[in-house]
Amino acid sequence: MQAHLSFLLLVPLALLAPATGCDDDPSRPAMDAGADLGEPDLTRPRDGLAQDAGRDATQAPDGGAPDAPSALPFLAGVNLAGAEFGSSLPGTYDKDYTYPTQAEVDYFVTKGMNVFRLPFRWERLQPSEKGALDSVELGRVDAFVAHATARGAHVVLDPHNYARYYGQLVGTEVGDDALADLWSKLAAHFKANPKVIFGLMNEPHDMTTELWRDDANAAIQAIRAAGATNLILVPGNGWTGAHGWGQSYYGTPNAQVMKSIVDPGNNYAFEVHQYMDSDSSGTSATCVSGTVGADRLKDFTAWLQQNGLRGFLGELGAASNPTCLTALDNMLSHIDANKAQWIGWTYWAAGPWWGSYMFSIEPQGSADAPQMPTIEKHL
Repeated sequence: MQAHLSFLLLVPLALLAPATGCDDDPSRPAMDAGADLGEPDLTRPRDGLAQDAGRDATQAPDGGAPDAPSALPFLAGVNLAGAEFGSSLPGTYDKDYTYPTQAEVDYFVTKGMNVFRLPFRWERLQPSEKGALDSVELGRVDAFVAHATARGAHVVLDPHNYARYYGQLVGTEVGDDALADLWSKLAAHFKANPKVIFGLMNEPHDMTTELWRDDANAAIQAIRAAGATNLILVPGNGWTGAHGWGQSYYGTPNAQVMKSIVDPGNNYAFEVHQYMDSDSSGTSATCVSGTVGADRLKDFTAWLQQNGLRGFLGELGAASNPTCLTALDNMLSHIDANKAQWIGWTYWAAGPWWGSYMFSIEPQGSADAPQMPTIEKHL
C-alpha cells in the first residue's frame, strides 16, 4: 500500500498523483496507514518458531522437484507482518520488530490458506552492502519458512524496502548489484525448496520505471545464475498499484516498460497491490463503492491477458464495514473468474502486533476477524 504506518510510527508517504498504489512504508507495521493500530500487546503469549529452527527450511518438505509454472496451485493467503516493523535499524528483536508465530501459520492453514507473504527489512538480513547475511536474522526467516512449508504452504520472501537500502535508491545511490547480491544469496540458500517464492521488492516508487526495470532484471539474472528455478514476483513502479499500471503520473507506464522484464527461467508473475479507498492508499476505512476493488483490477487483468502474462495481488485490504466487505468479496470474485491471468493473492494483513488495526484479520482469542467469513468464501 502506498501510505503505511510503520510500527508505532506514522510515516508520511506522499500520495502520488491520482490514486497511487498502496504500499507499506518500511517502517510501518503493515499496510494501511490511516488506522489506529493501538499499542502492541507485548504480554500476549507468543509461541514462536524456535522449535522449527532445526528443520531445514532450504529443502522442500516433500523433497520434490521445483514447481513448474503449470503445477503451481492457486495461491490464496495473507501477509504476516512484524519483521518489517520499526524505523530503528537494525533495531531490537521483540521490541522494535518481531516475526509471525507458529500458531498464526497453523490458524490460517486450518482456514484453507496456502501462502504467506513475509515482509522483512533488507538491512536487518544483510546489514552491510553485499555482505554476508546475518545468521541470526536468517535463522528467524528459516524457522518461519520451515514451519510454513512443512504445513504445505508457500512463502513469499518480501524485502519491504521500497527500492531503498538504508534510505538510498537502488540503481543510483546504491548500485543495482546490491539488490542482485541479496537475491543471489537468498536464491542459493532457498533454491532447494520450491515452496519459497522470491518477491523482488515491496512497492518501488519515486524513481523512473526504466530504472526499476533494470534493477529487477539484475536481480532476476542473479537468482537464475544461482541455479534457482523458484517463482519470482516482479512489482512495478509507482507503488505497484494495479489501478495505475497503465498510467504515467509516476513516469513511463508499467504497462509499457515492464514488458521488457527478462527471466531466463520463464517462471515469474507481476505483483500488484490494490486498496479500495479514494486514493488507493489503504489509509482509510471508507471504500469508494462495493465494486471499486474489482473495477480497479480490470485494466491490469486485460493487460495480462493481452500479453500472455501472469499476475499476483500481493496486498489488498478492507475494513469491516458493509461496503468494504462487499468490495472485498467482489474483488476476490474478479480474481476467481480470471485465474488464467491471476495466480493468487495475499491479504493485508495479520501478525502478532496489530492491535486494533482496521484491516487486521489476526484472530482475537477464539474469535475470527469480521473479514474472515468473506475471505473464506474464496479459499
